[in-house]
Amino acid sequence: MSNTEYLDVFLSVQAFQEEELRGKTAVIIDVLRACSSMTTALHNGAKKIIPVADMGDASKIAQTMDAHDFLLCGEKNGVKIDGYHLGNSPLEYTEEAVKDKTLIFNTTNGTKAIKKSGLANHIYLGTFLNQKALVDELRDHDDEIILICSGWHGRQSIEDTLFAGAVIHDLYNGTLPVTARDGVKMAFGLYEQHKSDIEAAIQASDHARRLQSLEVKKDIAFCCQVDTFSVLPGMKDGILTDLNGQG
Repeated sequence: MSNTEYLDVFLSVQAFQEEELRGKTAVIIDVLRACSSMTTALHNGAKKIIPVADMGDASKIAQTMDAHDFLLCGEKNGVKIDGYHLGNSPLEYTEEAVKDKTLIFNTTNGTKAIKKSGLANHIYLGTFLNQKALVDELRDHDDEIILICSGWHGRQSIEDTLFAGAVIHDLYNGTLPVTARDGVKMAFGLYEQHKSDIEAAIQASDHARRLQSLEVKKDIAFCCQVDTFSVLPGMKDGILTDLNGQG
């Protein structure tokens, strides 16, 4: 990562048009909680994940599959969708629950960002949980890398911007070039400010407060853990799998 022109950050899903990702590598970030849940699911043996934009798409795909092979997963405004098998808490995605299953995943922010990134050459999911696995992969790229913060309903979120900053910090070994783009500088600066206590910064965020009202405090602490898993969720033909091949 010597060429700063190859790295940029979009601070919300509303900050870009689909065409802007053509021919580039996209990293989808939704720390609270979609990407953290999907990363956990793949670590615990889920066979594959199919992200969808809405409940209608989820139902159509489910109708084509054997009932024993899939789980409907996700949330709307933080709450598990009525009739779904699992919500959006990473703590739900245990090996017992997901091993060898196909997960059809629908969330308020994260899966929409994934679907909007369909023109990218490569699509990865990034969270604190798999930070090193992601950074190791990105170091080998010579195309343009776009870090996409899912945010919340089109707004920026501290937790996603912080993780983007953490990735940037690692890629540039802690020293940001002066020629870095504005979004990169903003994310890096936020991370520099809060890197000594990531969890405290995220616990004080707007999104964390929304989730705390839903009594999911353990989820927030879980999502702030760094390098818990070595999985690398990557997209091919609309399906997410672990590109590192480790469950």
